Amino acid sequence: MLAYEIHGGFGLDRLRRVERPDPRPGPGEVLLRMSAASLNYRDLLMVKGRYNPRQPLPLVPLSDGVGEVIEVGAGVSRVQVGDRVATMFAQHWLSGPPTRDKLKLTLGGPLDGVLAEQVVVHADGVSLVPHHLSDVEASTLPCAALTAWTALMDHGKVRPGETVLVQGTGGVSMFALQIASMAGARVIVTSSSHDKLEKARALGAWQTIHYPSTPEWGKTAVELSGGAGVDHVIEVGGAGTLQQSLRAVRPGGHVAIIGILAGSAGEVNLLPVLMQNLRMEGVMVGHREAFEGMCRAIQGHELQPVIDSVFAWTEVRDALEHLGSGQHFGKICLAF
Repeated sequence: MLAYEIHGGFGLDRLRRVERPDPRPGPGEVLLRMSAASLNYRDLLMVKGRYNPRQPLPLVPLSDGVGEVIEVGAGVSRVQVGDRVATMFAQHWLSGPPTRDKLKLTLGGPLDGVLAEQVVVHADGVSLVPHHLSDVEASTLPCAALTAWTALMDHGKVRPGETVLVQGTGGVSMFALQIASMAGARVIVTSSSHDKLEKARALGAWQTIHYPSTPEWGKTAVELSGGAGVDHVIEVGGAGTLQQSLRAVRPGGHVAIIGILAGSAGEVNLLPVLMQNLRMEGVMVGHREAFEGMCRAIQGHELQPVIDSVFAWTEVRDALEHLGSGQHFGKICLAF
């Protein structure tokens, strides 16, 4: 079978197509014929060696994919041959709070990922996907959708009438817009692009902020929310945007820290956190039980993921470069 590996060092030029022996599932495992995958920013960082410079190589990258079960190992009863399933990012985080062991084995590093024609994973590490979604659409769910769901529904307990501020228009952010709207919340979206903000409004954004012309967008968010401040912030920028997020959120509000697009280190004034009793928490995707609950909600509401573009899986380098450009709106996917 064909696969892609990060081989001999990090960097996009080290992403090689290779021939590997056809895999076979062992006890408790399933063999998938991959049909689609989607990209996350983590995948780009992994290929470039910026996520874990000590990651052993070669490594098959990418964590999120959908495939058909074509063979099951001994003792497998959760799924059967012919099922259409998505791969779970944290293979052994089935439910409950995270632990070091549950977060240790993730696809696309340190475990081989899904950028291969056939993939073997543990049967516990896959889940059925909503019937109304195509394979490409369903491939966007394991990380981006589940991260937004975990931040808003599991951690944030979003309620109708609350206000959610979403940074940018990437995969997690657009799922956050859709999920928050589905829950009856009002959503403010920030972006550097007027065109993307127009698209966000078409998807149901209540208000939008063009942050290059409104650098103090935290203050603007407070004004838009009637002076109270927003209830939740989906923080994907990191250190570079956190201060504005802390300014935007109401006393007692919730900031879900998800990404580091604007940097992972920098000075942050923690006084507002203390003085306004704010809740800040990191969100590391989520567990399989939450994924299954999310999929029921997605199917019940017939939610359609926002797809920016679909590349052939052999064009993965072009797809990763497009991701790195920041020009995308929603998810970038690969079709096998």
